[in-house]
Amino acid sequence: MKFGIGYFPTDQGVDPPTLARMAEERGFESLLFTDHTHIPAARETAYPPGGELPREYARIYDPFVALTSAADATARLRIGTGICLVIERDPIVTAKQAASVDRLSGGRMLFGVGAGWNLEEMRNHGTDPSRRFGIFRERVEAIREIWTADEASYHGRHVDFERIWCWPKPLQEGGPPVLVGGHGSGVIDRVLAFGDEWMPNRIGDDERICARIERLRRAGVDAGRGPIPTTLCNATGDPDVLERYEAAGVHRAVFWLGQGDDSDTERRLDRRAAEIERYASAG
Repeated sequence: MKFGIGYFPTDQGVDPPTLARMAEERGFESLLFTDHTHIPAARETAYPPGGELPREYARIYDPFVALTSAADATARLRIGTGICLVIERDPIVTAKQAASVDRLSGGRMLFGVGAGWNLEEMRNHGTDPSRRFGIFRERVEAIREIWTADEASYHGRHVDFERIWCWPKPLQEGGPPVLVGGHGSGVIDRVLAFGDEWMPNRIGDDERICARIERLRRAGVDAGRGPIPTTLCNATGDPDVLERYEAAGVHRAVFWLGQGDDSDTERRLDRRAAEIERYASAG
């Protein structure tokens, strides 16, 4: 199993290149940055975990800018979005941004995508929340088309363009892996339709999540794609739980890292690195 770090890159925390160097030095495989263009001041949608929305949600750097600086500071670390809210972004611009990061990083980009939860945030971008999953699918499909076709066209209900030229193309063949986030009832169908992996947060019952991971793997085999992998976010360092998830089909576990100064962040990364070492030794 590979191990990564998830982080809210803000102007009040460790800067992206410093965090990336810290993560790479400690042997982490990947670093994922979150995405919120803004947070509406009128709070209507409840924060899914409950309680007050953490202040970092409103202070996130643009993830593609932050990822570029992280890539420039490292040599091996995979960098990516965890997740990119494509329902709030123009698909042509987003295709170019992700492809640019992939090329400038030497092919290290992971493209985590999702439909989001903050309804008023979506509306500010002109997205009808009731249609977000259809918009989500079409924008990801359109982005893939732009990545892979010299002269790209896409005709859908929500995305429509005819014969465009858009370079650079990603360095990774076929584009960066698309990791589909979410826990809804249709998420496995979405992964099968336009994703390369599932990327759920570890929220709720572990056995239920593992059962869905195993179901996805079987569905991939049935579809002729082979077992589809899963990246687990909000992972625990508990070796017994990690072992259960790895057996179910998780190939990457991502630990969320809280806000703090450089010293706090180094201590937290050291603790996580020690947990990984113990897990590897036990295996």
